[in-house]
Order: sequence, then C-alpha cells, then structure tokens
Amino acid sequence: MPVVSYASVSDSPPMVAVSSAPSHYTCKLVVEAGCFSLCILDRTHAGAISRLASVSGAKTEDKLADAGLRYCRGGELKVPVIEDASASLECSLTARRKFGDHLLLVGEVRAARANDAFDGFWDFAKYRPLLYTGWREGLTTLPGA
Repeated sequence: MPVVSYASVSDSPPMVAVSSAPSHYTCKLVVEAGCFSLCILDRTHAGAISRLASVSGAKTEDKLADAGLRYCRGGELKVPVIEDASASLECSLTARRKFGDHLLLVGEVRAARANDAFDGFWDFAKYRPLLYTGWREGLTTLPGA
C-alpha cells in the first residue's frame, strides 16, 4: 500500500511509524504477519504507486506485480521488498495504536538498504522524490524537486 509519509520514532532501537486505515487489506495483513517493509520509490514509479492506491490487494492475486513492480523477499524478514526502490526497510511490528480512523503502525527496523543517492542524506541531484499532494490531486513530483 502506498503511504503518504513515514516517521522515525526512535534511533535506539531504530523504529519507524506509518498510518493506515484498519479496513485496508494491507493493514490487516501487516497486523496478522507482525512485520512489513517500507520501500521508498522515486518519481519514475508514479504510475505504479497510483495503481497500488486504486486497487485493493484483496481483489488481486499479486498487487505488486499487477502494478508492474518487481520484488523479492527480504533478507531478514519474510516481507516483500521492491527491487527498484531507492531505499527499503524491513520492520517487525512492535506497536499499533488507533488515532481517529487510522492505526499508527510502529515497526522496529531489522534491515535497511539504500542506493547510491543516499549517503547519510539524500542527494536530490540523484534521488527525485515522489511527493504526495492529496488524493484529489493524486501523486506528483513537484517541478525541480
């Protein structure tokens, strides 16, 4: 599932958080599996992200493949990791808490990798982020970003 953003919530141990509607199929799978991957994609994947956002995983056998994304199993956890991701984190689910109509899912990072556009910080001459500007406007990369 595409997420609007993620947040670092701890350095030691390294932990990140994402939010999701508990009714979403992927959210249910994360809670059931107790783990998830967070794959950061650049703007070349905008079409695939749009496809992921518009089709429920409950209605397709392989949502990532249907969106044209190649993936493999994580090296540390049994999670899908998108092969062309600029970075990926493999996380074990450590907490979940309801806020309004969403669940905040907190994961401890068990494995991480990034391409050469990241060396402590993103080099935006190499990494062209995909920015979210709202569902009505869809996903976009701002000019010059």
